[in-house]
Amino acid sequence: MIKDRVAGAPISWGVCEVPGWGHQMAPARVLAEMGAAGLAATEFGPDGFLPADAAERADLLASHGLRPLGGFAPAVLHDPSRDPLPEIRRTLTAFGVERSNPTPENGLTLVLAAVHGLDGYDERPALDAAGWAALLANLDRIAALAAESGVRAVLHPHVGTMVERADEVQRVLDGSGIPLCLDTGHLLIGGVDPGELAARVPERIAHVHLKDVDAGLAADVQAGRIAYTDAVRKGIYRPLGGGDIDIAGIVRSLEGAGYGGWYVLEQDTILDREPDEGAGPIGDVRACLDFLAGIAA
Repeated sequence: MIKDRVAGAPISWGVCEVPGWGHQMAPARVLAEMGAAGLAATEFGPDGFLPADAAERADLLASHGLRPLGGFAPAVLHDPSRDPLPEIRRTLTAFGVERSNPTPENGLTLVLAAVHGLDGYDERPALDAAGWAALLANLDRIAALAAESGVRAVLHPHVGTMVERADEVQRVLDGSGIPLCLDTGHLLIGGVDPGELAARVPERIAHVHLKDVDAGLAADVQAGRIAYTDAVRKGIYRPLGGGDIDIAGIVRSLEGAGYGGWYVLEQDTILDREPDEGAGPIGDVRACLDFLAGIAA
């Protein structure tokens, strides 16, 4: 059932790797609220958020009724002079894959983002032919490396990275074999129709980040009238069903095509202070779960 495949992500509680992103909530509260909401698993969040030791981390998550899911791995992939594999090997070691034997259907996922190497997601450089050749080759190299450890690598098209717009997503589909993380929000902000993409290439979708989006703010980001980070502060991401993406249609389309992976609730949030107990992001997460329960029904 869908509810058994709905996971969380610390960024829904404002926990992010970007310097100066906002108030960072403590793991104890975030995990307790994930468990209380009924989420089945969680991505790991930024380095340092959860214990570095894989066994300790798994025990901590299990104490809250959560399974380890893997997580976000920003990496510079487009620089021909820079080999990303040593960094990815360290990430896989941090995942603890040497202590487990995950299967592609229910194991750990390496969610790659082709970052530019600078802080934040508000600007990005142009990519030339040599950069594209390096990026595409590195995607396949990383996918193969991860598979050796039983980990599935996916590419996350992401605002402010080297793969953001529709032509860039298509170039990845045409030039590499790596599957995608279908992030409904980042795709829409980047000018990609996530529903059309999911229906057109369901065989390339191996992981899903569910976001709903205020289309007006998304248009402002696309036009350069507002920076992405400022749009997040203004609430570009809405609880599922409260924005302008047909989340229900996307989920039904994927399920109808045989998708059996995770749906990760990942509503990027910026907090200016610690929320009162029972308040804050947990309300939006519960609203998202209620919406998904309605789809399953």
